[in-house]
Amino acid sequence: MRRARGFSLIELVVTLAILALLASAAVPFGQLVQQRQKETQLRDALRQIRTALDAYQQGVKEGRIEAPADASGYPPDLDALWRGVTDRTRPDAYKLYFLRRLPRDPFFPDGGAPAAETWGLRSYASPADAPAPGKDVFDVYSLSPGTGLNGVPYREW
Repeated sequence: MRRARGFSLIELVVTLAILALLASAAVPFGQLVQQRQKETQLRDALRQIRTALDAYQQGVKEGRIEAPADASGYPPDLDALWRGVTDRTRPDAYKLYFLRRLPRDPFFPDGGAPAAETWGLRSYASPADAPAPGKDVFDVYSLSPGTGLNGVPYREW
């Protein structure tokens, strides 16, 4: 008798079933890794912007940045952080920069929107539970309606 070479139909079906099971387990893990990466980017971006906002206000307190007497000391918009503001203490029109570039919200759906438009803005005069833009930028938050892996909505980070 001559022996047949190759795989039987049952062996092929079992192999495909095992591969399908492994693939179905890998896809959710890949999505989880991608969400964690975006959350890390969001956390870093919020930290950078908030640190820059505080540095801007410190510059106003020190008298390096010109601001009206009744102002809160925070920048009028996010673009002032990376475009720079004139340093009043230097006569050579030296500019103070607080960011090299304005980070984007990684969860914002439109990749072509300017970075400043990807953030929700809260003015100094608005309450924490109902943030609203105003004459200055006191804080930023994500406009994403999603919830993080920790159970906290991105808007509250």
